[in-house]
Amino acid sequence: MNKEQYRGIQVFAEQREGVVQNVAFELIGKARELADSIGEKVTAVLCGYQVGHLTQELIAAGADRVLVVDDELLKDYVTEQYTQAVTHILNTYKPEIFLLGATTIGRDLGPRLSARVHTGLTADCTSLEINEDRNLLMTRPAFGGNLMATIICKEHRPQMSTVRPGVMRRKESDPSRTGEVEAVKVAFDASKCRVRLVRKEREEKNLVDITEAHVLVSGGRGVGTHDGFTKLTALAEVLKAEVSSSRAMVDAGLMGHDRQVGQTGKTVRPDLYFAIGISGAIQHLAGMEESDYIIAINKDKFAPIFQVADLGLVGDLHKVVPVLTEKLRAELAKSGR
Repeated sequence: MNKEQYRGIQVFAEQREGVVQNVAFELIGKARELADSIGEKVTAVLCGYQVGHLTQELIAAGADRVLVVDDELLKDYVTEQYTQAVTHILNTYKPEIFLLGATTIGRDLGPRLSARVHTGLTADCTSLEINEDRNLLMTRPAFGGNLMATIICKEHRPQMSTVRPGVMRRKESDPSRTGEVEAVKVAFDASKCRVRLVRKEREEKNLVDITEAHVLVSGGRGVGTHDGFTKLTALAEVLKAEVSSSRAMVDAGLMGHDRQVGQTGKTVRPDLYFAIGISGAIQHLAGMEESDYIIAINKDKFAPIFQVADLGLVGDLHKVVPVLTEKLRAELAKSGR
């Protein structure tokens, strides 16, 4: 393979119903950083139907160019149609690096793209760097999160990876940035498009996505029961926070998977993270240790969570949390908030 013909960094700009997903902006910010280190440009790949109005958002986020595949076949995400569209772009523009979010769409699309262009794919990366040989150093948890593996793709291009939402920090947008917008036409092979979307059913939820929350009150095995989470919910209401949990509580059926923080859940970066009844297994730490301020409450003074906490309180959460809730409620009432 002539690696010299592969240039630049491309980011799959995932959009849903005309809204660019935050992970796309996070990846463009990281791509901008990587591209500047090797003197290359960042290209956002935008697929959908009537999505041309989204291009300036992507340029403001750091893209130098936006490739737009606008076709009615791409109105909703269907695997084959999107795979054909992005494969065409990869084969035509030959990026050196291609990044996707590790969302339900990215995890479905990424493997199919890597298979069609005969390259590797590193999933769920937590760190991306470039070495002196222009190899992308893709770091991800391995062996149940007990160690971090750095993977490179020496022989094939593009170098591809998926990155979880919330892992990379979104850079501040610059509305004054200018860039190139190019419409791309794809000759779809309709004979291979054997799956069609019949209808969409959306479960209505009033909950804020935990990756977007500024304050999270998270419970672990020590919370124990629905009654325990009732105490956490009361605290969250006072703080205008969202309730999340460790995997143990999801496995116990007390919390939904969309509320799970950790290696097999979501990566979060709130301003304030309460870790209540959470021991601090490395799998959980991987999902929350970048929080700005961490408060841990646990009756085990040797719990690993205290190693990453900014403030730790050793005590029975079932006694501590109700008292803390009332104290905070009273203080906030005094301040008129």
